[in-house]
Amino acid sequence: MIAITLLLLGWEAYARLSGISPTVLPAPYRVIEQAWIYRQPLWENTLPTIRATVFGFACSLTVAFLLSVLVDFFNPLRQALFPIFIISQTLPLVAIAPLVVLWFGFGLAPKILLVALVTFFPMLVALTQGYQSTEEEFEQLLASMGAPKWKRFLLARLPSALPYFFAGLRISITYAVVGAIFAEYAGAAKGLGIYILNAKNNFRPDLVLAAVLVSAVLTLILFGLTLLIQRLAMPWTRSALGSGR
Repeated sequence: MIAITLLLLGWEAYARLSGISPTVLPAPYRVIEQAWIYRQPLWENTLPTIRATVFGFACSLTVAFLLSVLVDFFNPLRQALFPIFIISQTLPLVAIAPLVVLWFGFGLAPKILLVALVTFFPMLVALTQGYQSTEEEFEQLLASMGAPKWKRFLLARLPSALPYFFAGLRISITYAVVGAIFAEYAGAAKGLGIYILNAKNNFRPDLVLAAVLVSAVLTLILFGLTLLIQRLAMPWTRSALGSGR
């Protein structure tokens, strides 16, 4: 927080004292001022981005969990699918987004698809790694008690994967808003991506930075929600952190 404050103060001082034009580098105060003045159009364009982010991330979470269960139960399926998943992450979003919009139109569907494409892989990897971290002795104990494979998964492997899952969730959520904005850049009627594009075309860097500020705040809120959900789902981690201090 101190570093961010110093950075903003330095930026404000440079913008005011150097004589640089606001159309080249607006001061932070001007960015916040313009964000407040144009709060209504900003909010109207933020809502579609939030919608695409939430729906896309929900689909991503569902697909990542189902695939992680499949590859954990069927190891040959993991060897067959993981190379495809890795290749999907090497595709540049700036090239894929226009194609997805071309195939699926300008509605909500391509935004959801692109957000899911960007965010599902870290969660998939985190979950599969978490399953493998299960203590073998615990699984053997459950097996000796006659527990079937699915029950051993629920009682041993799934709880062991929770810390890994939330680590992957925090990584993925930071990409979700960026994925939605990229999708809007490629084609949309409203959204922060369109707002940024229009502000850039009108030579309004202050409004561009205002939209970037909104997207950053949105990402921080989503990141904070993942931390809150982790504390609720794993209350013992909070006590462990407290005793570690």
